Amino acid sequence: MNTAQPLTQRQPEETLSMDPKKFILWLFIVSIVMLFASQTSAYLVRRAEGNWLEYQIPVIFSYSTVVLFLSSLFMQWAYYSAKKDNFANLKIAISITFVLGMAFLWMQFQGWKELVAMKVYFVGNPSGSFFYVFTGLHGFHLISGLLVLLYALVAAFRMKVHAKSLRQMEICTTYWHFLDVLWLYLFFFLLTFN
Repeated sequence: MNTAQPLTQRQPEETLSMDPKKFILWLFIVSIVMLFASQTSAYLVRRAEGNWLEYQIPVIFSYSTVVLFLSSLFMQWAYYSAKKDNFANLKIAISITFVLGMAFLWMQFQGWKELVAMKVYFVGNPSGSFFYVFTGLHGFHLISGLLVLLYALVAAFRMKVHAKSLRQMEICTTYWHFLDVLWLYLFFFLLTFN
């Protein structure tokens, strides 16, 4: 009986693994980046063609930018609180983040009303159309972020978010920070090329 093992016995290769939910989040983020990259490119091309209405962006969009930035700080505080099992701070921070996200959306709507008062409409000159599309698409994605945040908020109040169960907070925090960075990009793009 021959019990010798073959000389070329292969060891199984290690596979790269990633949390499937985090992978889906990153695919979603990449698709959003591609969407806005194509839209900002189209904006620049159309602007170069001429017949471009110039207008001053209402100041409320600057205030809403500060509100969204603050919401990101509170989101980070919520994440750190979850890592340290500080449930009281977690609940406070995630609640404030949610309220600030809602305030951002309300301010965006008020900004749209100011644009209409300035006779900048969705239909008409493309400069106004692009502004409404950019802010509307971002607002839609922010609503999806608020739903993710609401889900994490409920989990926090049910004590399902803690130092040993951070995946949900990591996903929520990553997406919320992405939405903040995306808005900063869009806002400064519009300020620069309006």
